Amino acid sequence: MKILVAIKRVVDYNVRVRVKSDGSGVETDGVKMSINPFDEIALEEALRIREKGQADEVIAVSIGGDEVQQQLRTALAMGADRAIQVSAASVVQPLTAARVFRALVDKEEPGIFFLGKQAIDDDCNQTGQMLAALWDRPQATFASRVEIEGSKATIAREVDAGLETLEIDLPAVMTSDLRLNEPRFVKLPDIMKAKRKPLDVIAIDDLGIEDAVDLETVAWEPPPKRGGGIKVDSVPELVTELKNRGLL
Repeated sequence: MKILVAIKRVVDYNVRVRVKSDGSGVETDGVKMSINPFDEIALEEALRIREKGQADEVIAVSIGGDEVQQQLRTALAMGADRAIQVSAASVVQPLTAARVFRALVDKEEPGIFFLGKQAIDDDCNQTGQMLAALWDRPQATFASRVEIEGSKATIAREVDAGLETLEIDLPAVMTSDLRLNEPRFVKLPDIMKAKRKPLDVIAIDDLGIEDAVDLETVAWEPPPKRGGGIKVDSVPELVTELKNRGLL
């Protein structure tokens, strides 16, 4: 069984995000970029499934220019068997990404397509669900525990009321939550080995996918600065202040 894992290049979660002075986007020059944390968790889980003997190959996939090869090499250093870069001139939107992944499903025929539940740059939380709909296969989102047995998977997922357990047939789409696992640390020998692993480049046009722009971002601006707090002497005064601010 193959497992495809989608990874996205994002600003590292430890970096303070700054908006460009002209409001055209987020500043990325000289900024540390990393694998989206949720995607890294998805990759770690795929590697653990393979190490249990329940999968034969783990393939990391990313969409973008040549800069995404840095994150794909990191995925290879973590233990992925090979990587695929779908070359695109611009950052694709969730529906286009889902269509790209659907085309790769036809090419690779995986048993599981793993994604992070969302990316920390746009927080869309859409691609996995869209891929499942396009593929017409079961989906298990926000997975906090995954168990594979034969052609079925049991997934515990986090919902508002607690944990929900699903049993789904494979092939399927899964998206990882934060508590699914803790990704492994990449060692220097693994980084050196990753340079010899295959990394294929496929143009998005060769997959028959149109890089459509369905949503237009008009402007970017930082959140307003937080104002100072106030102290109140009693509960009635607190309630009055909350009502004056339209919070009650």
